[in-house]
Amino acid sequence: MYESLQNFTQSMPEALQWVAIILISAIPFVESYLGTAIGVVAGLPLFVAVPAAVIGNFVSMFVLVQIAYGARRKIKGEQPPLSPRKQKIKAMFDRFGVPGVSLLGQWVLPSQITSSLMVSFGASKNAVILWQSISILLWALGFGVLAHLGVTTLLEA
Repeated sequence: MYESLQNFTQSMPEALQWVAIILISAIPFVESYLGTAIGVVAGLPLFVAVPAAVIGNFVSMFVLVQIAYGARRKIKGEQPPLSPRKQKIKAMFDRFGVPGVSLLGQWVLPSQITSSLMVSFGASKNAVILWQSISILLWALGFGVLAHLGVTTLLEA
């Protein structure tokens, strides 16, 4: 089954392989880390899967940060009460700041949501984009290496 998946992936044009990983990684809860792992398991080289997943995750995060920033500038009045999950992010934000939430917040919510929330809490848009970009890259590399090692181990067994 694994070989069939890899053969199918390799039969597609390289540009389509990139586009597929970019689109998958733009989805919240899939993001760069699972997008990279999916790419590696499907047979893409790590040096293709990581950049494609990072691009997809970054673009979706960037667009949502811009939307949240614009909404915050327009709505400076009273905010509705936060849901329990948003309260967790707010507590993390108050305790760890933008770097901490960017690097650790993906355990609670996707980067697209945490980045939008941080901007809505008043964090600097540029700081959020910078730290989320670092986080997206680190998570993609980490999961990509793990997926590569897993695939290599399975093939050797």
